[in-house]
Amino acid sequence: MPKRIRVIPVLLIQRNGLVKSIKFRDHKYVGDPMNAVRIFNDKEVDEIVLLDISATVEKRAPNIEKIKEIAGEAFMPLAYGGGITTIAEIKALINCGVEKVVLNTSAVLDPSLLQTAADWTGSQSLVVSIDVKKNIWGKNKVYTHNGKTATGLDPVEFARKAEQLGAGEIFLNSIDRDGTLGGYDLDLIKAVSAAVNIPVVALGGAAGTSDFLKAVQAGASAVAAGSIFVFQMPHRAVLISYPTDLELKHDLYQKIGTADEC
Repeated sequence: MPKRIRVIPVLLIQRNGLVKSIKFRDHKYVGDPMNAVRIFNDKEVDEIVLLDISATVEKRAPNIEKIKEIAGEAFMPLAYGGGITTIAEIKALINCGVEKVVLNTSAVLDPSLLQTAADWTGSQSLVVSIDVKKNIWGKNKVYTHNGKTATGLDPVEFARKAEQLGAGEIFLNSIDRDGTLGGYDLDLIKAVSAAVNIPVVALGGAAGTSDFLKAVQAGASAVAAGSIFVFQMPHRAVLISYPTDLELKHDLYQKIGTADEC
């Protein structure tokens, strides 16, 4: 049987609107997140990640009522990240229907929150999102606050620490590749995947199912993307889409299964 790989749309929320960025800049409004969730329901996607990219920068807590509304509409598992700073917020998110909470800036600034959350909800519901960008010397470093703040942390070492503190999954995002359709950072995926024993979800740069395959071959357990699910190329017209199960079987699952048998 071919191995099934999770293929995950990532929805970026900015002031309640759905947006898409290029290298974490140049945000383009692409619609209402609720409408996007309804379309992805029809397309039977594996799961969805919802990230409020302005919450932390604006020091806003998660909008629990809005997230509850979206979670109630979603037929698939929903992960949420953005503005989470307390265990009370994590409990509220889980209780309102979010299956996984995603910590990014808080995982760096307050590692104890990560550990407390893992103790309460279990590692299976706790994701650490790691945003990575090359510095002026070409070294991969972790950034927080929606890519605005350099931490100096090495992503491989930070991924190991996140796993030790209780993360059940790493959401690995390349800022340099975000929205470029230039393919995932395969070297980054290889390095982080080899360093941890929890699933690594690759994000940043996918242009199609061939990129999904390369990411999985590099060690990713799942793949995520934004632009290819909300834009129609080459003019980046807004169109919510998702590969059919037949396309995924032909371009991804079958080839992974074949590779595993070799």
